[in-house]
Amino acid sequence: MYEKPKLAFELDALEPHLDKENLDIHYNKHHTAYVTKFNAAVEGTEYADKELGELLKDIDGIEGDVKIAIVNNGGGAWNHSFFWSVLAPASESGEPSEGLSSAIDSAFGSFEDFKKQFSEAAVTVFGSGWAWLVKDSEGKLEIMKTSNQDSPLSVGKTPLLCLDVWEHAYYLKYRNLRPDFIEAFFNVINWGMVSENFSA
Repeated sequence: MYEKPKLAFELDALEPHLDKENLDIHYNKHHTAYVTKFNAAVEGTEYADKELGELLKDIDGIEGDVKIAIVNNGGGAWNHSFFWSVLAPASESGEPSEGLSSAIDSAFGSFEDFKKQFSEAAVTVFGSGWAWLVKDSEGKLEIMKTSNQDSPLSVGKTPLLCLDVWEHAYYLKYRNLRPDFIEAFFNVINWGMVSENFSA
């Protein structure tokens, strides 16, 4: 049974960049729904006691209707849990580690170029989905987009950072202005956690 992690910060701790009302609905309603539906889908199956991340990594080996539930609801549960982990109040967001900073410069030219490319990926996700900073099996960084609740885990990538660009993530505060939401996100990135993800 998959359990939603507790937030490492209070619901109002990301203000004014991510507002309390939207975060409350996002975490307590949307994320909870993904977790509940995933657990219901795998209950009584061979997948019930398996680690969710491992299921997503091996998604091609799963067949039948349960595969759809694992991709959609399991992906939604895992993606959101990961998203919360890479957020922190602006005063605690920190900076990329030296190793991560060097890797970003090597892959994208500079941090500012990385920010521009990541923001462009997030802006251009068509419909609902996610923008990600990931590393491949050789440790090289890249930016990718996924639709709906698809996960980089399912294509052999290791997530380091992500941004949820489903409308439910930002619409109460930012309405249709997704670029403003993306700009605000850069104020509340937990660079300590992103750096740990890179080093793992």
